[in-house]
Amino acid sequence: MESPRWLRAGRVGRPHGLDGSFHVVEPSPRLLEEGAGVVVDGSTMRIVRRAGDHRRPVVRLEGVGDRPAAEALRGHELLVECVEAPELPPDEWWVEELEGCSVVDRGERVGTVRRLLALPSCDVLEVARESGGEDLLIPLVSDAVRAVHAERREIDVDLGFLGAL
Repeated sequence: MESPRWLRAGRVGRPHGLDGSFHVVEPSPRLLEEGAGVVVDGSTMRIVRRAGDHRRPVVRLEGVGDRPAAEALRGHELLVECVEAPELPPDEWWVEELEGCSVVDRGERVGTVRRLLALPSCDVLEVARESGGEDLLIPLVSDAVRAVHAERREIDVDLGFLGAL
């Protein structure tokens, strides 16, 4: 499996004010720093303003100078090329690095990561089981996840800990 080339920084939400700023829906705050480059609808633009907080950021992009211009971008994804993304601390990954990874228990194939769910207590991997049936939810905690090998696109989990044997 190939590693992702693009990371989702969020989606353009409703305009904020008159200067072209807008709310970011489903944000990845580390990718939305002032000065960072993002691709929107095929065009690369720099973030020239960053306000709000991590849950509800407000940004303005270079070349988007008024409310109608921000409204025209509404709904478009904000993408960042992986090579441009800031480096994460050890044992942290971008969502796109985990989605699509094979999930194994000591080499025995369990399934494939569909998506990452952000729950109040911790992030959880939603895994489509190899054998079919209901998806398996695996918390991203050290007792449940032995290792993440993002470069190999594989996650080793402990099904015994999860009670899913």
